[in-house]
Amino acid sequence: MNWRSIWAIARKDLTEVRQNKAAWGPAIAMPSIFAVVLPLVFILLPQVLPVEDMQREMGDIYTLLESMPPNLLTLFDGRTIEQMFIIYMTGFMFAPMFLIMPLMFSSVVGADSFVGERERKTMEALLYAPTSDMELFLGKVLAAVLPAVILSWLTYALYILVVNIASFPLFGEIWFPLASWWPMMFWLTPALALLGISATVLISSRVRTFMEAYQLSGSLVVFVLALVFGQISGVLFLGVGTVLAIGTLVWLVDAALITLGVRSFKRSSLVAKL
Repeated sequence: MNWRSIWAIARKDLTEVRQNKAAWGPAIAMPSIFAVVLPLVFILLPQVLPVEDMQREMGDIYTLLESMPPNLLTLFDGRTIEQMFIIYMTGFMFAPMFLIMPLMFSSVVGADSFVGERERKTMEALLYAPTSDMELFLGKVLAAVLPAVILSWLTYALYILVVNIASFPLFGEIWFPLASWWPMMFWLTPALALLGISATVLISSRVRTFMEAYQLSGSLVVFVLALVFGQISGVLFLGVGTVLAIGTLVWLVDAALITLGVRSFKRSSLVAKL
């Protein structure tokens, strides 16, 4: 396996991604919303609402806190009602939303990986390039995983800054990130990015339009939404152990999909569709 060939394919795709407004639209909008707008709303809201309204808002949260594991409950000890609201919303409830980003962005790039080549009339030159089927497949995967993971990590860094700066007047200390965010961003996020691209490249190599590939791959977001609703309902809390377990499961699925993709991907089938 020639890694220079793999990187050459990935580099070509990364260049095309930079010119694709459909890919960079979500890449610009989502970090702005996730890392700036929403955390500011959650942090500033309890500081301007009357105490009576905050107590009413906290009523449902107190109910959910009763089902939270004891080791996580210690984070709320000695906190004011405003601080508890901010910790719960920005530290727990909003966490699964960050997992949508690597899936969505890697799916956009992956959907464009083969279908985009066909729509730009560059597929034939790519398929006859002196690379193996495995190198071509892995190059496409690498081109989508790298920007998705890097974008997620940059958004996470911005989120840390916004949360700590905006909440510092109320807390008087730097309290974020919580322990569970580290494995979520550096273990689960890359796994989800790889899940999105490995499934999407398989899909995009079999359909004819970018939107068709993107719509099919978008169904993967249902998995993340299940984590969101699980956290909201109190059925699931993303502690360190839970995140590590989910990440390990996703990595195993990734390995199976990559193996399937490498074995089943044949450029001859793409040539027949030209």
